[in-house]
Amino acid sequence: MQQMPLWGETLRLLVEIAGTAAFALSGILEGARKRLDAVGVCVVGFLAAFGGGTLRDLLLDQRPFFWVRHVEMLWGVLALCVLAMLFLRQRHFAVTERAIQWPDALGLGLFVATGVHQSLMLELPALVAVLMGLITGVFGGVLRDVVCNEIPTAFHDHRPYALCAFAGAWVYVGLWHLGTDGWVALAACVTVTAGLRGLALWRNWQLPAWKA
Repeated sequence: MQQMPLWGETLRLLVEIAGTAAFALSGILEGARKRLDAVGVCVVGFLAAFGGGTLRDLLLDQRPFFWVRHVEMLWGVLALCVLAMLFLRQRHFAVTERAIQWPDALGLGLFVATGVHQSLMLELPALVAVLMGLITGVFGGVLRDVVCNEIPTAFHDHRPYALCAFAGAWVYVGLWHLGTDGWVALAACVTVTAGLRGLALWRNWQLPAWKA
């Protein structure tokens, strides 16, 4: 697979920043609902933004962690936490949640692609690479909800989330094995993941629940 051109790297970085901010905001909102103090809100925000990637790096034995290599993201999320605590109020929660849905979907696709790419670079099996992509994209939200003493939204919301990431991950794997350019595989993974997630929200698709 060929490397991404410079403009592709720039686009990837912009989407990654937007997705990280959206994930962090989801943690900040959950922390605010639970009436956590400043430390708690920051911890939950950081878990939502970086938890999935950190777990991926642990499982793949990658050092240093990605947020250590990109310390500017730590400062950005910290600044976002402080600004949210200063200016975000209860009446803003619903509007903010709607506003971050698309950045969240784009970030999900990008983080999935990142996890898949790192796994394939290590020559791991395709299924393992897909699972690493899922962990990268989904488990930040899972850790956020566990810390806040909630059943993870990804498990009980019934609107496809992890399933969209699963489909996007297989698209990346398929294009990788076809030798497609890196930016094409990234764009396809993000498009499929975010597109399916957007359709699920728009059409209110529901996954079947367990019937006792």
